[in-house]
Amino acid sequence: QVQLVESGGGLVQAGGSLRLSCVASGRTISSVAMGWFRQAPGKEREFVAAISRGGINRVYADSDSVKGRFTISRDNAKNTMYLQMNSLRPEDTGVYYCAARNGLRLRVGVDEYEYWGQGTQVTVSS
Repeated sequence: QVQLVESGGGLVQAGGSLRLSCVASGRTISSVAMGWFRQAPGKEREFVAAISRGGINRVYADSDSVKGRFTISRDNAKNTMYLQMNSLRPEDTGVYYCAARNGLRLRVGVDEYEYWGQGTQVTVSS
């Protein structure tokens, strides 16, 4: 079992930055691939980014909505994953979830992750 707790969300003006953290417990995170998802009001949860167990491989959502603005990283020694979000836009508003999955491959589907945090709210004002 892996327990995940997100933090770092908040209210920020458009163009600002936030850094989300996800602390894992119950098992060392070096044994799981991890990802970030988000869910805007009234919309389905969507993939944002994922990172391999060792942190070498990363994948971001296909759309231009996050590429070049968001950076996923992890520090296995601290059992923590991060999402650095720059140049935030109002459309980035939503609840951001940390997720983890067993296995080697990076995946983008919600159903492919076994462990989830409770989420942290990000609100970007225009």
